Formats: sequence, structure tokens, C-alpha cells
Amino acid sequence: MTIHTILKMGDPRLLRVAQPVTAFDTDELHLLVRDMLETMQSVNGAGLAAPQIGVDLQLVIFGSNERNPRYPDRPIVPPTVLINPVITPLGDAEEEDWEGCLSVPGLRGKVPRWSRIRYTGFDLYGDPIDRTVDGFHARVVQHECDHLIGKLYPMRVRDFTQFGYTEILFPNISAQEDD
Repeated sequence: MTIHTILKMGDPRLLRVAQPVTAFDTDELHLLVRDMLETMQSVNGAGLAAPQIGVDLQLVIFGSNERNPRYPDRPIVPPTVLINPVITPLGDAEEEDWEGCLSVPGLRGKVPRWSRIRYTGFDLYGDPIDRTVDGFHARVVQHECDHLIGKLYPMRVRDFTQFGYTEILFPNISAQEDD
């Protein structure tokens, strides 16, 4: 397994639209997912998208079986490998909440997201995934899937008085982040 360097905001590879995965359950795909999991866990990430390590594929991973130290007050999101995702908002309701990103280290911003979504896609083996979620789970999925369309969370911030350095806004969390 390999821990990859996570690309940072400003790298043009983070701005492209990722390509769909066309072959499931391959050795290459299994290795990529293992590497992504190890990379995400090494920096206490809540999720990671393939484009964040320079891989131009519609693949995201997120969740864990335990609380994330970067988001200590948030509920546990089940570990998921999601390939070729499609997000459908369920209703018009939005929630604003704080987000950070491994590709935007040291910063947090308040980002509006749909409150409740349905997401579909495939797992590592090509089996369909179809879930309806809300709250933090919905936020994590939307954040990670944004990476597949070349969007980083600061592009969604509406009020830049609600954007700043984690060490100032959340000093207790800042110690958990790998800048």
C-alpha cells in the first residue's frame, strides 16, 4: 500500500471533471481503493476523492467505523466506496455548516448543502448502491462528489466572513489536522 500526496488547491488537476470507471473488481481498482483508504486514514480524513491524489476517475471513499478527530461532534458515517456517483437532492432544504478539506489544509468555511439527498452509484465490485441520507452523511457525500466535477468547497462558500483558519476558528480541532 502507498500513502499518496494529496493535491492542494491551485493544482489544475483538482479542477477537471473526472472520467467514469468502466471496469470493476480489477486488481488496479482494488489497489487504488486500498491506497486511498490508507492515505485518508493517515491524515484523519472524513473522505477522499480519486482526483485529490491525481487519479482522474469518478471514485470517492468516505466514512469510518469510529469518530473522526477532525469532526469530533459529528455522527459516524459508514465506510463506503462509491463509484460513478449520482446525487439527487430530495427537496429544496439546505443546511449551512462548517467544512474543511484535505486539499485546502488549515482552513474551514461555512458551506450550504442540500439537507437530504439520494445517492446512487456502484461499489468496488460493480454492485449498485442506492441510499437516502441526511445531515453530516449527506454533507460528506456532496463534498467528496464535488471533487469529481472540479469543485472545491471554497467555491461554494457564500459568506466569506464565515471562512478562515482552523487554528483560529476551532483551536481544539486544529491540533488534529495535518497541515
